[in-house]
Amino acid sequence: MTRPDAGEAVVGYGGQSLVAPRLSILDQSPIGEGSTAGEALRASVELAEAADELGVTRYWVAEHHGSPGFAGTAPEILVPIILGATRRMRVGSGGVLLPRYPATKVAEVFSILADLYPGRVDLGLGRAGGPPETFPADVADLRRWLGDDPHLWVLGASASSGALAAKLGTAYAYAHFLNPGPGLESMTAYHEASPAPSSALAVRVIVADTESHANDLAASLLLWRSRKDLGDDRPLPSIETARNHRWTSAELERASYNSKALISGTPDQVAPILSDLAYLHGTDELVVNVLTHDPADRLRTYQLLAQVLGAASTVGTGAR
Repeated sequence: MTRPDAGEAVVGYGGQSLVAPRLSILDQSPIGEGSTAGEALRASVELAEAADELGVTRYWVAEHHGSPGFAGTAPEILVPIILGATRRMRVGSGGVLLPRYPATKVAEVFSILADLYPGRVDLGLGRAGGPPETFPADVADLRRWLGDDPHLWVLGASASSGALAAKLGTAYAYAHFLNPGPGLESMTAYHEASPAPSSALAVRVIVADTESHANDLAASLLLWRSRKDLGDDRPLPSIETARNHRWTSAELERASYNSKALISGTPDQVAPILSDLAYLHGTDELVVNVLTHDPADRLRTYQLLAQVLGAASTVGTGAR
């Protein structure tokens, strides 16, 4: 397998020479316990402003419904706010749940955004939220109506989604943080079948200045995810809550399983893992998802990642 082109910037970290993938962000606007949805959304805008200065390639906002832990229910609202607050990076949906909406309406919304911010808008499309049977036809319609701007991405977390993205002629992002197992198979199918592949790997990461703080943040995230899996969906717990929590056997089992899709540690621990993941999956870009109770810890993760990945080298390149 050939190493990705965009990783030509070589960084030295932790005694290793790494080929650095580009850094992008998937923001789910997490709500911490004791906080509000409004505070979470404002934190997303502030994070986007900081990410723009860090040289992040693209900033995607997610669509979630009925979850006390996520404030981002309407990417079509948050995307233009972030576009207006930033200057350089691409901004888009990660993604719009296309089966929930008429494709014509999605096209109208994102066409206006692309007209206002040419060359900066991504439209990531997910199949969840309704019957998926019309998804391929709807994506084909969007390609015909929208052309090349905004840039269309199919998002997936299954072995078959990469082949579908290739067939539909879009870029492809695989959600490693949701289902790491089929990622290699799906990405390989996409790269082999697409005439002009453009791909990214979405990963869940926590980075801190010390290993102990990274472990605390990871425990908080894993407690939140374990509860959610077991039907107890809440805002993200604080480090203090996680430290004082008496874990049930079922929660520990879920935490063990979910830890396989979480990459956490100090920069020198995390950087080679991320570089290897990008290389293994044949992509030059990582879309990093960070969930922490405190927005400051989320920002610090991205600051540290920008130091060890190829973020700054992509500023002004118009990367698609």
